[in-house]
Amino acid sequence: MKYMLVAGEASGDLHASHLIEALKRNDSEAQFCFIGGDLMERAAGLPPRIHYDRLNVMGFSEVIRKLPALLSNLKKTKKILKEFLPDVLILVDYPGFNLKLAGFANKLGIRVDYYISPKVWAWKEWRVKSIKKNVTRLYSILPFEEAFYARHGFKATYVGNPSVQEIDYALGHLPPKKHFMERQGFQDMEKPLIALLPGSRKGEIRNNLPIMIEAASKFPEFQVAVAAAPSVPEKFYREVAQDPGLQVVFGATPALLKYSRAALVTSGTATLETALIGTPQVVCYRANGLKLSYKIMEKLLKVKFVSLPNLIMNNAIVPELLVHNCTVEKVARELSPLLQPSPKREWQTNGYRNMRRRLGNSVAADYAAELIVDSLSQRSE
Repeated sequence: MKYMLVAGEASGDLHASHLIEALKRNDSEAQFCFIGGDLMERAAGLPPRIHYDRLNVMGFSEVIRKLPALLSNLKKTKKILKEFLPDVLILVDYPGFNLKLAGFANKLGIRVDYYISPKVWAWKEWRVKSIKKNVTRLYSILPFEEAFYARHGFKATYVGNPSVQEIDYALGHLPPKKHFMERQGFQDMEKPLIALLPGSRKGEIRNNLPIMIEAASKFPEFQVAVAAAPSVPEKFYREVAQDPGLQVVFGATPALLKYSRAALVTSGTATLETALIGTPQVVCYRANGLKLSYKIMEKLLKVKFVSLPNLIMNNAIVPELLVHNCTVEKVARELSPLLQPSPKREWQTNGYRNMRRRLGNSVAADYAAELIVDSLSQRSE
């Protein structure tokens, strides 16, 4: 069978690479064409037709600035799709681009599957209409999405969450704490840690890191370390923090979290990974800090929570301090009981265990690949 996959950012590249590997195991004659990155290239054994770094933008102003390039790449992708004519087009998140492509594929009579649903349950719920019209099968990695789509008259299949296996693997390959701290150049080997995860984009880091550092500094018996994004240079973190000696950890976020007493985490997949590791956390998301922005966000969002542990459990497992509520004083107040035995710390860790059970043990890429190959095989019989 012929498979075309489209991923528009780093996380999609990672998850799609595992899906390609699983498709190859299930279909020995699989042929691939893809828009994506280096991990997908390694899995497929051929380069991307377009690298995702030409697609990845964030924020309204950046979208406007790069709109001609985005439209050009969408046109090129449509041309590639028309020439390759896959048995199935597999879209990975990235809805702004991918849903336009889904409509085009549908007109060509090409089946469209979606692996990792867009977060339409949070905002832009109107996109469900496009999904229902143009997508044949949707493979979800969050258990509550099945019920959400069912309410809209569309079937989604929960296949498991990739972070479960990724974190299980990472925890099984951690270096001893002493080796980790020596390798990362910590000066004080005995002082307990607070981990800071200020996001993966420079704008997020600028907004969140100074508040995280100032809040953590209220606990001088702890030392802080920043989990760095691979694409952001060490110098940038130190400039934002105005601290040339800031401890920055690259390529070892699971170890940093595991060996930290607690963490301050910018909302996103990192909140789920922190929960799976079992480290108590405060979720911080500082934008421009205006109360008006928060009120607008409240109107736009269709969910009570923004962090994945809370969304999965539909309960306030971890504290969320968003926009104008993300202040040094409030972050420090929420962090304090998590640094020592306390009812709040116990509440979180119990919630983490329940969340882990709810996510189950299915290997998402394997399960999705089996369903895709089986359904294609049945269609061709």
